[in-house]
Amino acid sequence: MHAIKLPLKVENELKKVSKVAGYLWQREWAERNAGNISINLTSFFKNEDLQGIGEEVPFNFPKGLGGFIIYITGTGCYLRDLVDQIEAVSCILYINEKANAYSIVWGGKRANFSPTCELISHSSIHLFNSINQPENLAIVHTHPLELICLSHHELFNDEEELNRQVWMMCPEVKVFVPKGIHCTPYALSSTADLAKVTIEAFKKRNVSLWEKHGATATAPDVEKAWDFLDVANKGAKLLMMCWSAGFKPSGLSDEQLKELEQFV
Repeated sequence: MHAIKLPLKVENELKKVSKVAGYLWQREWAERNAGNISINLTSFFKNEDLQGIGEEVPFNFPKGLGGFIIYITGTGCYLRDLVDQIEAVSCILYINEKANAYSIVWGGKRANFSPTCELISHSSIHLFNSINQPENLAIVHTHPLELICLSHHELFNDEEELNRQVWMMCPEVKVFVPKGIHCTPYALSSTADLAKVTIEAFKKRNVSLWEKHGATATAPDVEKAWDFLDVANKGAKLLMMCWSAGFKPSGLSDEQLKELEQFV
């Protein structure tokens, strides 16, 4: 158990995880054990890399996930510890062919470790991505301050208008979050319902804004997922700064926003 040698490409992805975790902590987006990160690493491994797989832990994964290899953070673990204790607070797990159990093949080196309680959400999204947008291997869920505030605002009930107001704050938001933010209705954490509504969000948007909870993005790697969240939150922050200063921002016009689409 935990004895496999990681391919160099996997080591490089884990370095990105540590870097992004540092960003999340510095931004105050990952209080205590908030947030979680995962990566579909299946394509990075060869069969011979998986020698010495440990004992199986029963878990009912969505059908179709058999044979997947997923990096994921641990339940109750602090994302800030990913910076220098990544093997203690996260793991790589192998899902058996029946998709009814997993084995930890790397990491999880702390007492009573287990994967995040959001394992069902992450694994379901990875299965959806593998079928519909296979370039997206990473998922980052965190608590961006200004985006969460917007999820409590009446704008949350009008997704098109919320996106227009966030996009209009500066050109980069429209260019680098071109599909925008999905106003994802509230669902209880660690449930299949949360996975379902988030998958619906990723069918058309770059960011899923979980109502009164946080935000999630999927992308080819964790740095690109971070970029979606960072830029989207910048738009929300600028909007709220204008409101706090007591004025309604003029913003980019619809014509100017349309003109920016050539850079997407």
